Amino acid sequence: MNAAEAIFMAVQIWGWIGAAVALVFLTIGIDRIDEDARGAYIFRPLLIPGVLVIWPLVLWRWYRYETGADKWPARYDPPRKSHFTVGLILPVAIVAIIAVGLVIRQSWPAEFEPVQISAPGEVSQ
Repeated sequence: MNAAEAIFMAVQIWGWIGAAVALVFLTIGIDRIDEDARGAYIFRPLLIPGVLVIWPLVLWRWYRYETGADKWPARYDPPRKSHFTVGLILPVAIVAIIAVGLVIRQSWPAEFEPVQISAPGEVSQ
């Protein structure tokens, strides 16, 4: 098995597990987590692609909600503690990335002579 086959098989396995999670979550779990979703069946097919991709997060959040470990008031609090730090680090990182990109730029090979490309000749019909 080469790398491409292994990657393709991993994506297939991920998709099949996601499909199983989507089937169970959208039929049973969503009613238990969101009381507004009870009886609302039309929007559920729209959630299938998202659940296929992020099924580990869906399972983790479902588990946290079912066990009561989820602190629902804190769910809507933004992580403001890190905003100041990220606001300082991000501009510095952008400038550093641009500077490093300009410094390690490759030079033109000395033994290479450029050739002027001419327009293709007209094709007679």
